[in-house]
Amino acid sequence: MADIQDNKLIMILLAIFVPPVAVGLKVGFTAHFWINLLLWFVTWIGGIIHGLIVVLK
Repeated sequence: MADIQDNKLIMILLAIFVPPVAVGLKVGFTAHFWINLLLWFVTWIGGIIHGLIVVLK
């Protein structure tokens, strides 16, 4: 069975609705996760954009 990280559709949906979860699944608890969490709390749309960039990279 494929990992959730390999399923682009699920990762894109997670990046739209809960970006820190998508980024955390994709890259772990690295600087990208913390940046995304901060962007999500401060600007909301910034977290979504950053999450999509990381997931689609």
